[in-house]
Amino acid sequence: MPLKKELPVKALAVLLLATSALLPITAQAESLPMAEEAGDAGGDGIDRRPIIVTGHVESYRADTAAGVKAPTPLLDVPQSVTVITREQLDDQGVTQLTDALRYVPGVVLAQGEGNRDQIVLRGQNTTADFYLDGLRDDTQYYRSLYNIEHVEVLRGANALLFGRGGGGGVINRVRKTPSLAGPAMGASAAVGTFGDFALAADLNAPLSQSLGARINGTYEEFDNHRQDFHGRFIGVNPTLAFAPGADTRIDLSYNYDDDRRTADRGIPSLSGKPLEGYRDTFFGRKDTNIAAVQAHIAQARLIQQLAPSLTLTVTGQYSHTDKYYGNIFAGAAVNPHTSTVSLSAYNSTSLRKSWIGQANLTWQGRTGPIAHTVIAGVEGADQTTDASRSEGVFPGGKASAVVSLADRLDIPAITFGAPSRSTRAQVQTFSAYVQDQIELAPFLQIVGGVRYDAFKISADNLLNSTSAARTDRKWSPRAGVIVKPRANVSLYGSYTRSFLPQSGDQFSALDATQATLAPEEFRNLEVGAKWEVTPALALTAAAYRLDRENSRFNDPVTGLPLLSGKTRTRGIELSATGKILPQWQVSLGYALQDGKVLSATTAAKAGQSLALLPESQISLWTRYDVTEKLGLGLGVTHQSSAFTTVSNTVTLPAWTRVDTAVFYNLSKSVSVQLNINNLLNEQYFPTAHTDNNISTAQPRSARLAVRMAF
Repeated sequence: MPLKKELPVKALAVLLLATSALLPITAQAESLPMAEEAGDAGGDGIDRRPIIVTGHVESYRADTAAGVKAPTPLLDVPQSVTVITREQLDDQGVTQLTDALRYVPGVVLAQGEGNRDQIVLRGQNTTADFYLDGLRDDTQYYRSLYNIEHVEVLRGANALLFGRGGGGGVINRVRKTPSLAGPAMGASAAVGTFGDFALAADLNAPLSQSLGARINGTYEEFDNHRQDFHGRFIGVNPTLAFAPGADTRIDLSYNYDDDRRTADRGIPSLSGKPLEGYRDTFFGRKDTNIAAVQAHIAQARLIQQLAPSLTLTVTGQYSHTDKYYGNIFAGAAVNPHTSTVSLSAYNSTSLRKSWIGQANLTWQGRTGPIAHTVIAGVEGADQTTDASRSEGVFPGGKASAVVSLADRLDIPAITFGAPSRSTRAQVQTFSAYVQDQIELAPFLQIVGGVRYDAFKISADNLLNSTSAARTDRKWSPRAGVIVKPRANVSLYGSYTRSFLPQSGDQFSALDATQATLAPEEFRNLEVGAKWEVTPALALTAAAYRLDRENSRFNDPVTGLPLLSGKTRTRGIELSATGKILPQWQVSLGYALQDGKVLSATTAAKAGQSLALLPESQISLWTRYDVTEKLGLGLGVTHQSSAFTTVSNTVTLPAWTRVDTAVFYNLSKSVSVQLNINNLLNEQYFPTAHTDNNISTAQPRSARLAVRMAF
């Protein structure tokens, strides 16, 4: 039975959408007068200004992250957080989210079946732990960065801040917002080796002393080394910001994404390794392997400073995504005796409508000699997903076809049969949370908080007219301690817990068996150190242990989820970010990690390694400005070998990739840059989806960009 009477979240979200406004919770590119004029620090030393960071970050280093929902400096956050600033994104010449995450240690890019963003974070595979301005953005699609100010990676179990999921961490994108500082316009054009290109524009226009508008737009076409691969992306994001008074800000935003590209699931394996010699060969058909999505996201947010120490943020969001993808792919390993491979096919559609309403209070103050930073909030969400799947039918009515290996495969045309799966699922949630970060002394802080989630999923199987439902009510605690032997050094320890109901992370279906299973549970123990060597350079180190119970793996052949019992991931993460010298910036990271299955199940044996979890990762991106006009960039990424799936039967060999860049300022307003990726033309296999859907790396390629700012 629907929860509309129990949890009227749609009505709440509609109200919030109509009466509030969009704004990143703690950070934005520029601010309206509210952020510049209202509120000074109180006499007790507590900063009581609104929770907004002003000014554009001309650095690879950020001091705060919007995702922590408080104006807490990263130095005092008891978890590992990476912020990829706009300047770093531009220098690396990336336009897609997964390309940006390539340089974040501890994040492994998964293939996503060639139709979506998918990552492995601290050994946890996810398609849903993505957020936009702190609100859930969990549909399976590719995310562009044309309208993004910065990207945040918050590692560890994050249920207190974000709710279900997020066992290994979450990815939060923070959008650009209007400024009243003055009119501004930016534009860029880029073209790559394979004929790929991108056009983007960013226009900011103050309309009055209290009203500002900004519009970002892009058109991009994708091409690469793979046969028949092509795609295009259209993105438009208009925003309005209104500051009727010094204590109030209202933001409205609409985001439209239209993405269509070839769904490429890579190559199969041979004798436990990726098939070599077929780097460019497409194991599909361009008229069948199609991934297309249209996404609409409307957000509204109100920030109200209720008192010098108290700020209210109220947000409403509605999203509508319509997605289709069809694909032919290698369904088994290559037969070494006949040099043939078996192909399978299916298509899938999904239509998702989501409402989210969120209200958050932040208070900074004192009780006697003790300082507090308190966040408290409620959130309600209502999500409906209609999904279907149909199997491919090859000539002769067969479910698969065997073809001979060749530089270009001879793949017969297929049809799709009647739906093999058709479901309608509804997810409704209500959450409440509170956290207090207490400063007992200048050298000692403790953090404590808890979140309550009521999560209900009900699903109808439209093929056999059966239904299933389950409700989970979970508490997710968080505790931490921060010791500061010096003002610029912090040592911390933390414990966090999160959960994920048993329906996969997309919650598009629920069967009778899943309805009886307890949620997956994540427990993260972490210790670390942070050192602000200078105001422009920060070093961090973290060691963690992440336990997961009632976990699920993807089947190594079908890719469908299977129960697996208990897993444990342990690791160390090191990073250095910022300016070593005024003209020399660096983003350096290292991850040492190990993940194992602890309990034997039908999916895996105890002791087997987790999928797509290399023992070591190294990432370096650095820029050195030789003169005011000329700059040079260098990037190095390395991953040790990893298994494609938990079956541990196919191994991705270790690889190292080198990228370079040259930057030149033609004038104060116009610059050009040349990025050369995979300079040494390394042939490697960066990721996979199953044991026989393995991606091949793009060979040496160049991308020339021109940027203008007025």
